[in-house]
Amino acid sequence: MPTSVPPLDRTALARISGSTLGHYEESAESFWHGTRDHDVTQNIDALLRHIHGEPPFAILDLGCGPGRDLIALSALGHAPVGLDGCAAFVEMARRHSGCEVWHQDFLDLALPAGRFHGVFANASLFHVPAQELPRVLRQLRACLAPTGVLFASNPRGHDQEGFQDRRYGAYLAEDTWRGHCLEAGFVELESYHRPAGRPRSQQPWFASVWRRV
Repeated sequence: MPTSVPPLDRTALARISGSTLGHYEESAESFWHGTRDHDVTQNIDALLRHIHGEPPFAILDLGCGPGRDLIALSALGHAPVGLDGCAAFVEMARRHSGCEVWHQDFLDLALPAGRFHGVFANASLFHVPAQELPRVLRQLRACLAPTGVLFASNPRGHDQEGFQDRRYGAYLAEDTWRGHCLEAGFVELESYHRPAGRPRSQQPWFASVWRRV
């Protein structure tokens, strides 16, 4: 089970990325077939309703995987760009969606300043070790236009992190996550638990929407 960890050096961070991305490289096809029909309309709607201005919106799908949400955002008339560290996912997302997709590790992002109206980070940022999260959130803030919006959905936890099989995850308490976002220069717009319509004990995902300030 994940637990608290000591500070991670570059070697440890590289091992975390390599192991996590290696898992997804090896399971890319099964991941696509297992997740392509998941309904995340609630999350997409939560992002879009808070973006100011007239559509279409430029949206960064951070951790786009094989492209399910790129397809959905494109179908709504927006201009999404995908990003994933898994090369197999990048190729699949380009093929499935027809969108521009960037191959970048979350721990080594190179994002254009102020380009996007929104960042859609659905079930992705929990793979970032907690010590690196402040830096990554600041990079996401910088890629947003003024008043741009960040959506994130992460599994709830008690500030524990580590490997589960080959994938690394940081399972933060809700207040810890909020603290990181506030310190990175965001203000909270709304939050909720998923899946909808279930008792809290059966809602492992915490979704939140934030505006760049």
